[in-house]
Amino acid sequence: MSHQDLKVAVKGVKGECLARALIWLLSRVTWKDIKFRRDCSWSPALLAAAAMIWAWCGETALAERFDVARRVTKFLFGVQYELGGSYQAFIKLLQRWTPALITSIQVALRKRMEQDLPDCWGIHGFVLFGADGSRIELPRTSSNQQAYSANRKGKKKKKSKKNCKSSAHSRKADAPQMWLTTSWHIGTGLPWNWKTGPADSSERTHLIEMLSSLPASAMVVADAGFCGYEYWKAILDSGRHFLIRVGSNVRMLRKLGFARESSNTVYLWPDNAARKNCPPLVLRLIVIHNGKHPVYLVTSVCEVTRLTDQQLIDIYKQRWGIELFYRHLKQTFNRRKLRSLSPDNAWLELEWSLVALWAMGLYTLWEARRVGTPPKKISTAQMVRAFRHTIRDYCHPSEPGVSLSQKLRTAIIDSYIRTNKTSRNYPRKKKEKPAGSPIIKDATLKQIIKAKEVLAL
Repeated sequence: MSHQDLKVAVKGVKGECLARALIWLLSRVTWKDIKFRRDCSWSPALLAAAAMIWAWCGETALAERFDVARRVTKFLFGVQYELGGSYQAFIKLLQRWTPALITSIQVALRKRMEQDLPDCWGIHGFVLFGADGSRIELPRTSSNQQAYSANRKGKKKKKSKKNCKSSAHSRKADAPQMWLTTSWHIGTGLPWNWKTGPADSSERTHLIEMLSSLPASAMVVADAGFCGYEYWKAILDSGRHFLIRVGSNVRMLRKLGFARESSNTVYLWPDNAARKNCPPLVLRLIVIHNGKHPVYLVTSVCEVTRLTDQQLIDIYKQRWGIELFYRHLKQTFNRRKLRSLSPDNAWLELEWSLVALWAMGLYTLWEARRVGTPPKKISTAQMVRAFRHTIRDYCHPSEPGVSLSQKLRTAIIDSYIRTNKTSRNYPRKKKEKPAGSPIIKDATLKQIIKAKEVLAL
């Protein structure tokens, strides 16, 4: 190819729809800031398309995925010369250009979500984003341990026969895991941004780093792990709003007199913030019951006319979709444990897995919306199978009614009603305690006087 644009080179085969999907996904990507050497056989667009197919493939070994991706890319887009011959050269090129490629692709996919799916963009007048973190397992190599394990900086302790339990916990902490924090668009059910780091990374810090990528009318919806004055203030200072669950680790005040109050007005104002003359955060408290225990939510949207309590409850219920996204990533897309033996390659594998799953979901949603299918009805398992079957049979003649586009339009979950499984005696690894209720006290006279002083500044 003598230019950057991708064009379908073959027609009448199953791979034609795959090529059109890649062209649709990458057509709005700006490649002008990505320039390869003249003797490089790859162009930025070809490399991005091959990396997408590399992540979509279902082969076990990464090198086998590359062989498939190179062969399919060359066939679909009519490349007349030999693309970079080795897996090592492909990975080396990705290591150099992945940050620029991923950033450009993210911008293009976000524009697609906003412009091509307007009916899925906002809910109750806000663009909603769920936030949560999870760990991705890595092969237990020394380099992965040094880069990603929680004990990477600590000294190795001698094993003690007397304390077998602590030794077992130490071995588990040494296991290399990559922490992934995702900003997930609730309306479409697709990722928006993500940050990665070692196993002991802070998901709250990751969220603050991702704030600049959110739209101005965004609302962050998160669980009790995203509490803290500094983090909530950073969200408000950026012009966004939040709806976050709170538990017993949060102390709040009533009747501070800092703002016009109602029966559900509360303040977050820790002592260290008051000493620095930082203003209290004016919040609204919503209490609901999930059938087992009360759930406490706080939001920065204090006006009931803007969002009612029932709308806020509905918004928080939809946050559960990010948990399903992680299940799809780990289980359906088979990324529970990555296969790369070095830290740099593991980061590459996860980055392209995330952007490939995002692109796959976006194209499926675009096809599904053309026949009126809502985002919640899309089957991720059928979607992944449709793409992988097309990649496997890319050069076979197309058959009526079984093209990739037609498969994606019918990739919906079954309609039967599932029974309640909570009573089953499943062995559970996680036995997390409820978050509890926040500590809410009336403001003291000293705090009221201090609040008036801060208000006067």
